[in-house]
Amino acid sequence: MGYFTSIYAENLPHRAKAVYMYLRDRADRDGRCYPAIGTIAKELKLSRSTVKRAIVDLEKAGYLSKKQRWRENGGKSSLLYTLKL
Repeated sequence: MGYFTSIYAENLPHRAKAVYMYLRDRADRDGRCYPAIGTIAKELKLSRSTVKRAIVDLEKAGYLSKKQRWRENGGKSSLLYTLKL
């Protein structure tokens, strides 16, 4: 079976499928990656708000979870996405 067989069958918007495939392509073997929203948007040629909506869609469907990462000085860093493989 391919990586994306289950996501193809889901009743998700195209934006969510595109973002899932992007994240899956960049994830490590444990399904973790941390690209910035702006990076995802730029590389997929989507708006930042569309990417954010796609991430919410994927969270609701159970395909990923996200966690805020923090810098040593206490500032926010990019989100850590963990895909359900």
